[in-house]
Amino acid sequence: MSNRRKHSTGSPFEKAAAYSRAVRQGPFVHVAGTTGYDYDAMQMPADVADQARNCFTTIAASLAALDASLADIVRVRYYVTKPEYFEAVAPVLAEHLGGIDPAATMIVCQLIRPEMLIEIEVTAQVA
Repeated sequence: MSNRRKHSTGSPFEKAAAYSRAVRQGPFVHVAGTTGYDYDAMQMPADVADQARNCFTTIAASLAALDASLADIVRVRYYVTKPEYFEAVAPVLAEHLGGIDPAATMIVCQLIRPEMLIEIEVTAQVA
């Protein structure tokens, strides 16, 4: 595990649940499920598309901290609390991952807090 690197956003969730926002092991960067909080203000927008944008801001910063970028993403999983959120978030997903086109799955489920409408996790592979 000597080449294992970790990144934290400082989110209280990371400390409470003992996890890293992202872990790099060799060429792979695994970014934990990321919700739409603005971690600087610890505020959550009410709109699912705005939450998705915040997810990508956090994900991009976490990837960059481990010498990767959105362009390196090979797998993404989206968790939404309602199926109808797809129409609202699809343009945001295309904005951030269009042309990268990673393998993707969208799951409808309940998240741990009612204000959380979307959670995104990614895996990147750095050449």
